[in-house]
Amino acid sequence: MTEHWFEPIADHLGSAYMRYSFTKGTRQEIDFIMSELHLVPGMRVLDVGCGPGRHALELARRGIEVVGIDISQTFIDLASQAAESEGLSGLASFKRHDARLIALLEGSRGAFNVVICLCQGAFGLMRQNSEDELVLKGMAESLKSDGTLVLSAFNAYFAVKYHTEAQFDADSGVSSELTEIRNPLGETREISLHTGCYTPRELRLLCRGAGLANVRVASAEPGDYGHEPPSTETAEFLVFASR
Repeated sequence: MTEHWFEPIADHLGSAYMRYSFTKGTRQEIDFIMSELHLVPGMRVLDVGCGPGRHALELARRGIEVVGIDISQTFIDLASQAAESEGLSGLASFKRHDARLIALLEGSRGAFNVVICLCQGAFGLMRQNSEDELVLKGMAESLKSDGTLVLSAFNAYFAVKYHTEAQFDADSGVSSELTEIRNPLGETREISLHTGCYTPRELRLLCRGAGLANVRVASAEPGDYGHEPPSTETAEFLVFASR
């Protein structure tokens, strides 16, 4: 498995990742997803790009069996330690795995009621659109025949309209910026972030190309998932699509 550009960032952030404001809406996000999909204990979820496991752990606390994958071993270690400390290891397991290679994840094909990929966990963190397509295809193939994908993606309209400190490549749809991040000791590092941004039309076409149907796209913000129609005024879109 080759190193992804995000891995050194995750290594530096470590547990300090959970200090960022966008991580504080986990409970609302899971409340909404569970309500929308009528999730009940015993169902299985694959969390792609799980980071330190915040969504996976919240699902496990509610009796959902979760497998979390992430390219960062640092994040996988943090998630595994949290699961063990909370007594959730029987429900939440974590594995370092490249989201572009989900098809190679043992026992994943057609195995999950729901696949989630939230907060640009993997989709949108690729340098090439074709890699995002690989991630999406792998997630779709991991769903049971009646399963549902839940995906968040950065809003291209919002990025162009408001994210003036970043450089937006109109050809690739990738927004790039220099920013500072802090590790758990407060030490700063300047890093480059590259995020793929999408329109609702693109997301629908990509989902249909991956064999998904009943695609719904809503505007979303971290900690504020709901049914608002797509607009230019929220940083993310939230996608539901079924197998």
